[in-house]
Amino acid sequence: MKKLSYIISALLLLSLTSCEKWLDINDNPSKASDVVPTPDLRLRSIQMQFVDAYESSGTRASWITQNITKIGANATNDLIARWNFPLASATWPYQAWFVYTASNLEPMIEKATAEEAWHYVGAAQLIHAWGFMLMLDLYGEMPYTHALGSDVTPEYDDGETIFYGCLEMLENAIENLSKTQPAGATPLSGGDIWNGGDPGKWIKLAYGLKARWLNNLSKKSFYDPEAVLAALENAPQSNSDNTVMDAINTSETQIAGIVRSMQHGNLGGTANRMTKWYTDLLTNTFTGGSGVMDPRTTRIIPSAEFYNSTTGEKEWRLSKGVDMINSDIRTKGGPVAYEIMAARQAPTTHPSGYVRATAAQRSDAEFTNRWFTTNATADRQGDSVYISVYSDRLDWIAQFPDPRNDNYIASRYNGMTIDNPNFNSSVININSTGSFYIRADAPAHLLTYHEMCFIKAEVLFRKGDLTNALTAYKAGIRAHMEAMNEKLREYPQDVYGKEVISETEIATFLASAAVAQNPGQLTMAKIMQQKQIAMSLTMQNWNDMRRFDYAANHPQFGVVYPDFGRPFEFDAAAAECYPSSDPQNPRYWPRRIQQCSHEINYNAENWLASNPEAQARTILSYPVWWDTVE
Repeated sequence: MKKLSYIISALLLLSLTSCEKWLDINDNPSKASDVVPTPDLRLRSIQMQFVDAYESSGTRASWITQNITKIGANATNDLIARWNFPLASATWPYQAWFVYTASNLEPMIEKATAEEAWHYVGAAQLIHAWGFMLMLDLYGEMPYTHALGSDVTPEYDDGETIFYGCLEMLENAIENLSKTQPAGATPLSGGDIWNGGDPGKWIKLAYGLKARWLNNLSKKSFYDPEAVLAALENAPQSNSDNTVMDAINTSETQIAGIVRSMQHGNLGGTANRMTKWYTDLLTNTFTGGSGVMDPRTTRIIPSAEFYNSTTGEKEWRLSKGVDMINSDIRTKGGPVAYEIMAARQAPTTHPSGYVRATAAQRSDAEFTNRWFTTNATADRQGDSVYISVYSDRLDWIAQFPDPRNDNYIASRYNGMTIDNPNFNSSVININSTGSFYIRADAPAHLLTYHEMCFIKAEVLFRKGDLTNALTAYKAGIRAHMEAMNEKLREYPQDVYGKEVISETEIATFLASAAVAQNPGQLTMAKIMQQKQIAMSLTMQNWNDMRRFDYAANHPQFGVVYPDFGRPFEFDAAAAECYPSSDPQNPRYWPRRIQQCSHEINYNAENWLASNPEAQARTILSYPVWWDTVE
C-alpha cells in the first residue's frame, strides 16, 4: 500500500503548479522522489494533510450528530444527514490519510533518524498513531500492521489491534519527543506549524490524545478512570498548551485555497444551515433547558440583518435551526437559498411580488435591498429565517471591499450599489455573520485544555467525586470561551458576531441557571452538552454520542442527549442499515461509516474478510471495537 500511495501522491504533486517552495519535494522536476525532502519541509505538508483528514472526518460526523445540515435533501452528503452514508462520502478521509499523509511518515522518520532529529521522529509517530486511530473511529477495521509496507493488498487488523498499536506508537512518540537533539539536527521549530516547534507542547498533545482514547473505552469492563486521570496530569493544563491549526483569510487568490480553514472549505458555502438540536443547546431551549442564552451563541450561530417594519430600522436576528428530527422541511425542498438582493415590487409571477434588479439597475432608486430567493415555490418564501453559515473568503469579494473592514458580507454584489439613493445605515446588507468554526480564518482546535477539562469532569463524575467534577466542568466552559477569544480578538470589535466574549458575559453565564451551580445539580447530560458545544464539528462529538448510545436511556446516567433522535428523513433505504427499531438497541444508531471504494475495488478479499457484515448495508450500525460492551 505504501508504494501505491506514494505513486498517487507523486502524480498529484506533479500536477500542481504551486509556487510554495516548502511543498517542492522534487530533486529532479520530472521525477518525484520520496527521499529528498528534509524533515522540516515534509512535516509542514504532513500536518496540513492530516488536518484535512481529521477536519473532514469532523464534517461528516457533524451531519450525523446534527450540528449542521444542508439545504435541499438529495445531494450526496444529504444522505449522511439521513443516516445513510453514501460510498462517495466515505472516501475522502481515507484518501487524505493514506495517500497524502501516512505515505510520507516513514520517509520522514528515516530522514530524521539519520540526522538524529528525534523530535521529528516523535512528531511523525504521534501523527501515525492519531491517523490510524481516526481510521478505527470511522471504519472499524483497517489495514494497520502492514498498511504502509510494500504489500498493495494488506490484510486488515481488528479494532483492538489498531487501538493498542496506536497507544504503543504514542508512547514511542513521547520517548522521542523527550530526547535532546544534537546541535546539528534540524530544529522542530523549522517545520512545525501546530506548536511552534515546542516539544513540550507535543508531549502534552500526546498525553491529551492518550486521555481521549482511554476515556473512549468507557463501555469496557476494563475501563480505567485512574489511567485517564494519570494521562490528564501530563496533558494540556491551560489554553497556552492547546494544539491549534491556524488559517488565513486572504485576498491572494493563488493561496487562499491552501491556507483557509478546512471547515470553511467543507461547510462555508451558502447551502449549509445550523440545526435546531444544536442551536437549542446554545440557547438552552432543549427539554429541561433554562432558556438562558449562552454568550457563545451569537459567535457560533449566524445572524443576519432584517428590516423591522415597526421601528423602520434594520436589526440583527439569530438564525432559526432546521429541525432535522420533527420537521418535513427538507423533504419539501427547503430550506432554500436566500440572499439580500436589490429588488422592487412589479408585475411578476414570483410569489413574493418582487423582481430583482439587473446589474445595471442596482443604482436605480426604485430598487431597495430585501431578502429574496429566486425560488418561486410559495411555501418556500420566508426560508430566510434559516440563515446561511456562509462567510466570505476575501479573494471572493476583493472587488467589493467593505468600508468597515468587515470580512463577512456575503452576496453584496446582488444588492444595491452605494450610489443608490436608498443606500444608508438603515439598509440591510449582511446576510450572514458566519460561524466561528466555519470562517475562512477559523482555527482548528485539534486538542485543547477545554476538552481535557470535560474529560476530567466525566471521569470524576463516574467516580462519584461530584465536587471536583463540577470544578472541572465549569473550567471547561470558561476555557472554551477564552480559547474562542484568542481568535475573536483579531477581529474589529465593532463587527457583530465577532466581538470578544467579555469577562462579564463569561461570569454571568457561569453563575446562571444554564450551568450546574452545586454538585447536586451536576449531571452527565450537563457535562456532555457543554462538551458538545466546545467540541463543535469534531469527530469526538460522534465518539461521545456513540459511547452514551445517543438518546437511549443510559442505565447509570439516564438520557445524556435529550431531544436527539432519528432524522425525519430517515427512509426505507436508511432503515436497511439499522436492524433494530428500538432506541435502546445499539443497532438503532449510526456506529461507523462503510469502507471506501479504494479498499472495495483494490483490496476486496481482505475487505470481505474483515467483518461478517462488510458487504452488508447494516455495516453502518455495526459498532467499532471500543464502542462494544466487554
